[in-house]
Amino acid sequence: MLLCMGTATMLWVVQWGALGSRLDAGIAQLKRVRGIERQRKLAAQSADQARKLDRQAKSASQVSKPVGDTQLVVDLSDRIVHFHKGTQVLNSYELAVAQEGWETPTGSFQIADMERDPIWVHPITGVAVPAGPDNPLGVAWIGFWSDGKTEIGFHGTNQEELIGQAVSHGCLRMRNQDIEALYAQVTEGTLVIVRQ
Repeated sequence: MLLCMGTATMLWVVQWGALGSRLDAGIAQLKRVRGIERQRKLAAQSADQARKLDRQAKSASQVSKPVGDTQLVVDLSDRIVHFHKGTQVLNSYELAVAQEGWETPTGSFQIADMERDPIWVHPITGVAVPAGPDNPLGVAWIGFWSDGKTEIGFHGTNQEELIGQAVSHGCLRMRNQDIEALYAQVTEGTLVIVRQ
């Protein structure tokens, strides 16, 4: 009987050791997979950061060399943007401006990036809203400021009834037909002057 118990114990120890080594191998495999996933995420984040830094570099607050003789002059208190060619105002468009606590930066900037039918990504949930009638950016985006995390610019809207009000988080909202018209008149590098 003692021999049986001894053999059983020995068998149990051998099996437990084999199970332990299989468990260790499984854990090592899981760590390798997680490491690969982590590397992929870091690579994606690095690419995103590079794009953001490029945009940030393009949207420096001090304008070095404006493109052409066109400029946009934003009057936040009047909630309007004027499109100038030379000394002449060619068009003016009504805006929805930033609400208190989310003020649009003032100063001289340049258009850094432009996009038709932009995709909006919710800043808290990360959910992407594709181009279309539910997209808060409307039909076009014209960016002129970035701190590397946040971007500010002109864009259309899915709530045109709010144009003329102080409702945004820093951006300048426009009616979709107005942002389309403005988009056709400016290019990257166009001077943007924002004043109170």
